[in-house]
Amino acid sequence: MNKKKETVILGFALFAMFFGAGNLIFPPSLGIAMGKDWFWAGIGFLLTGVGLPLLGVLAFTKVGRLEDFSIKVSPRFNTLYCTILVLVIGPLFAIPRTGSTTFEMGILPSFPNTDPFLLSIISSIIFFGITFLVVIRESKLTDIIGKFITPVLLLTLAAIAFFGITGNIGTAVDKQVTGVFAQGFVNGYQTMDALASVLFGVIIVTGLEGKGITKEKEQRYFLAGSAFIAALGLGLIYFCLMFLGSKVSGAGTFETTSAALYLAEVTLGSIGKIAFGICVATACFTTAVGLVAISADWFARFTPISYNMWAFIISVFSGVLALGGVDTIIKFSIPVLCILYPVTIILILLNIFGVKNTLVFKVATYTTLVTIIIEVGAQTLGLTGISELLKKIPLADVGFVWIIPCIAGMIIAYFISQINNSTKQKIEK
Repeated sequence: MNKKKETVILGFALFAMFFGAGNLIFPPSLGIAMGKDWFWAGIGFLLTGVGLPLLGVLAFTKVGRLEDFSIKVSPRFNTLYCTILVLVIGPLFAIPRTGSTTFEMGILPSFPNTDPFLLSIISSIIFFGITFLVVIRESKLTDIIGKFITPVLLLTLAAIAFFGITGNIGTAVDKQVTGVFAQGFVNGYQTMDALASVLFGVIIVTGLEGKGITKEKEQRYFLAGSAFIAALGLGLIYFCLMFLGSKVSGAGTFETTSAALYLAEVTLGSIGKIAFGICVATACFTTAVGLVAISADWFARFTPISYNMWAFIISVFSGVLALGGVDTIIKFSIPVLCILYPVTIILILLNIFGVKNTLVFKVATYTTLVTIIIEVGAQTLGLTGISELLKKIPLADVGFVWIIPCIAGMIIAYFISQINNSTKQKIEK
């Protein structure tokens, strides 16, 4: 086996898994919002949008199966956590967003004089109808689309980057934003790639085992090399789009999908804008097919309902939610992601470092979960007294209220477990 060749192939596979429409619409929006401060926001975005997803994949050289990802907390917690994970990257947010993005970027610009709501209904029915048919028939249509659309989309992005960087499309303005890094870090949640990496990790490790690569050291070699390739590709795209977004930050305010379309239009013209939108919409389709299949498979495991019926239910449910539009979906997803992401970060790190102490595992997870629920709940309900109290915790003012409680909980749990083990040994003697 040619290890370098296999690593490169795996690297492109990882890139293709993570690369979707969500990865294109959020970086330019962040650049526009940050203006001159786009760089430090970009660093925060890269940590959650690139670094964390790749660590999530690497974690599965330690875990192996999705069913074991958080099993050290408790079997019930693991089932609940994985189910919520599938719901978030499935029918609640990620799948409907593919349909909304398809309409807003691929359909609406081509039919500007048509009733938007009626057009969105027709678009949703067609999009999710075809998605359902492809999922249940295991068609190779998505593979064919992926082979042709992804290269075209990358070439289009390269053209946008070239003309945007070399051309005079605008100048970054000072938006006087506070907490730039933290905002970039939290914005990276919206890609949902770290959540998806928990599922992708199973696929990648299973693929390596199918090739006879079963030792953890060998798996880490392949994954580390391929992770670098995927991270480099994603990082370059993100930084280019954020930089270009900052250059047009003085052009006004944009809806989430409008930012990317505006960049396409000012660099490639109206035809380029439509072509870019169609490419993104087609990429959304391949993402939707994969996510519907993953979600249907998960729920079919625990219920008497068949895989095909779950695929139908998820497609219809997602189609209805897609009518709300991308910005509405993002609005409702923010509180959920702000709770789910810190817990996922902790679980990934605990697995990466091979923590075997179950008490430390439980305390770290629950402390993070409780702290972040209190913070998000206080912000959502407008409980300013609790919010102000939480800000006294170190790092809370920059958006990381959960870090210090988690570390403190882990230290206390470690010493308690050591004392318990020592006491147990004395009793046995």
